[in-house]
Amino acid sequence: MVADVSGQHGGAIDAHARRRPRVVIIGAGVSGIASAITLQRSGFDDFVILEKGSDVGGVWHWNHYPGLTCDVPSHLYQFGFAPKPDWSQVFAPGPEIQEYLADVVDRFGLRPHVRVNAEVTAARFTGSGWVVETGDGTRYEADFVIAATGVLHHPAMPELPGLGEFTGEVLHTARWDDTVATDGRRIAVIGTGSTGVQVVSALQPKARQLTHFVRSPQWVIWAPMWLPQPAAIGVALERLPRVNRALYQAGMTGARLFTDVVTRPSWRRRAVQEYARLSLRAQVRDPRLRADLTPDYQPLCKRQVLSGSYYRALNARNADLVTDAIETVTPTGIRTADGRHHEFDLIVFATGFKAHNYMRPMNLTGREGLSIDEAWAKGPRAYRMTAIPGFPNLFTVLGPNSPTGSIPLHHAAEVTARYIAEWIKRWSAGEFDTVEVTETATARFESEVSDALEPTVWNTGCNSWYFTEAGTIDLLPFDRSTMETMLAAPEDVDFHLRTVPTDD
Repeated sequence: MVADVSGQHGGAIDAHARRRPRVVIIGAGVSGIASAITLQRSGFDDFVILEKGSDVGGVWHWNHYPGLTCDVPSHLYQFGFAPKPDWSQVFAPGPEIQEYLADVVDRFGLRPHVRVNAEVTAARFTGSGWVVETGDGTRYEADFVIAATGVLHHPAMPELPGLGEFTGEVLHTARWDDTVATDGRRIAVIGTGSTGVQVVSALQPKARQLTHFVRSPQWVIWAPMWLPQPAAIGVALERLPRVNRALYQAGMTGARLFTDVVTRPSWRRRAVQEYARLSLRAQVRDPRLRADLTPDYQPLCKRQVLSGSYYRALNARNADLVTDAIETVTPTGIRTADGRHHEFDLIVFATGFKAHNYMRPMNLTGREGLSIDEAWAKGPRAYRMTAIPGFPNLFTVLGPNSPTGSIPLHHAAEVTARYIAEWIKRWSAGEFDTVEVTETATARFESEVSDALEPTVWNTGCNSWYFTEAGTIDLLPFDRSTMETMLAAPEDVDFHLRTVPTDD
């Protein structure tokens, strides 16, 4: 069957003056929501949002493990067009972010456009547009596809010998089961990064025993992640929207400083790195434990972890840190390379995601049968994070080389969505039928990114999830101003604009 792409609000464009584009947005997280509202504000209402989960929110829908907290200040982790003055904490807990995103969807009337439990399995370019298919066999015809799938939605599970024989319970933080009891149990947590640090901090106080398996320790900067925002501040900001906007702009200025820290060597970078080292020295007095927790790379090389409770949790009597390699999982626990056997009731994997899959594993086929796996045989690539050679009328939001480690993502998604909307406006005006970025322009952008990555802190000698299988760093090494300039307006010279012949 073929489904209607339209929502229930009707078209806002004069059909006699302009063509009315049909758009499929894949994903209802931050990127998809930004894309939909940008289209709506541009006068386009014939779109559908296909979401594989049971609700909107993306990573904030899928993740609800104990201790989940955003590591970006709340007043930066929001859309510029949908301010939220009444956050409960300076660093918002996950459920509150999910509620905010759901509220934005409702506030802007997007629900009629959203199809949940609609995982896209295939998308094929027809020569003039796209046919998109979901798991239940529903087909959507569209003039444009916007892939807003994000990077953190395919959980990564290590292949540990014997895991299938474990008689206890096994959880991944991205697929948490709230019915599984954790209090009073012997818990193994495997994996570091923000997720591992947060779940260890949350589970340790009530666990019978908690063991954190860490092969590569992270630098953990002390920060008051629990710090509440007084309700009176939220009320005041609600009544004074200009002040709230000024607070947002001040936060964006602070974010610009952080971008400078990670992209350029300076005294500011050294100061932040020294603070990371001080955070470890001040909170971990045991020399042996401190040595085990000291990374062999520079602070900030990996995505920085913030916590005010992790080191305290590891110092507790019911907590243990294991740095030996896991040899095998047994029916009752884990045996490490030193021969020790650790008994557990529950194993928690905080092992992150397959961050560079993006739209995959969907069967995405572009011009002349080109598959996305073929196009990305040497790793994911896109022109200015949003256009892929061989895939006309398809754009990505927060795609390859997006600033996931340096610029507030809501803002980056908004800027990218406005850029895509400009192309769709031109299509609507009849300037072309298909638009496809050139290989030359994409290669030039890759070269610019590669050169700019040289002095970044991400390139100082660590193995992080920022690296692709091909060994490239999948980040944007430019500041916010440069990103905004790159996406300010389409540049025709970098694209093939074609008109599809009619049968007349």
